[in-house]
Amino acid sequence: MTRLILQRLGLLIPTLLGLSILLFLWVRALPGGPATALLGERATPEAVERINELYGFSRPLHEQYLAWMGQLLQGNFGASTRTQQPVLEEFFARFPATIELTVVALVIAVGIGIPLGYVAARHQGRFLDQTTVVASLIGVTIPVFALAFLLKYVFAVQLGWFPSAGRLDPSMVATHPTGFYVLDGILTREWDAAWNALTHLVLPAIALGSIPLAIIARITRASVIEVQGADYVRTARAKGLRPPRLRRRVVLRNAMLPVATTIGLQVGLLLSGAVLTETVFAFNGIGSYLANAIFNLDYAVLQAFILFIAIAYTLVNLAVDVSYGLIDPRMRVR
Repeated sequence: MTRLILQRLGLLIPTLLGLSILLFLWVRALPGGPATALLGERATPEAVERINELYGFSRPLHEQYLAWMGQLLQGNFGASTRTQQPVLEEFFARFPATIELTVVALVIAVGIGIPLGYVAARHQGRFLDQTTVVASLIGVTIPVFALAFLLKYVFAVQLGWFPSAGRLDPSMVATHPTGFYVLDGILTREWDAAWNALTHLVLPAIALGSIPLAIIARITRASVIEVQGADYVRTARAKGLRPPRLRRRVVLRNAMLPVATTIGLQVGLLLSGAVLTETVFAFNGIGSYLANAIFNLDYAVLQAFILFIAIAYTLVNLAVDVSYGLIDPRMRVR
């Protein structure tokens, strides 16, 4: 297991290096330019040239790339061309909001998706199974932003059960030592603030977690159905293994390998889907920050966010590989 972890960590460096080259070239191939985005209506040829000289955009690409990598190795991700603030500071100011939303959405997706898929597989061909298949298909096909608007209109505007925007009520006074509002309320024992922050998370988390939930349910169902017909399951049943133990220790455990892979892939989907969800619910996280950067051609912000997604994907894949060893001991010797 230790060797596997070290091998995966060793692959992290060339993976991120290759991605950094592709990312650098792709961002600079976008129409327009950072100088034009920064100057806006004042983008005269003379002003654009001055900004390009100031920020080094007129230098050869390889020199720009080496300078950029040198800054990254020093922990400097540059400054936003719109706000003139360091990207890393703005990133970490918004980072807790997106992580909090992603974690809650993932808990909803996994907490409902796995049991739903398992129960559907146990009742294969019956009404419950067919209903689950249809519901999961609908969940996959509905766009995140469409579901977000629907949830917001029904449960926030019409029924008034949940807040429609933001992370906390404007009138709520709370202490935020970590930036994770729910956790902050628990740590500081400001229970009203923790509950208020949690109610603001419900609708965006459901909207964000809807597609992963449907995918996890379908994969769990298919995996459990496949394992139930395996020879080793019939052998265990013939040896007299009790059904509860058979389902828990043999069927469900062996069915979890593809499910673990699916959950790992959905983390990236949640992070990318946060862009639309946070925009609809005015959730002040990395997603809304990236949306503004896209419209404003803010190169530094785009590069930092995509690198963050790449690192997150790599670390999640490492966690998935480790989970294989925990689920199936045979995987530890590979």
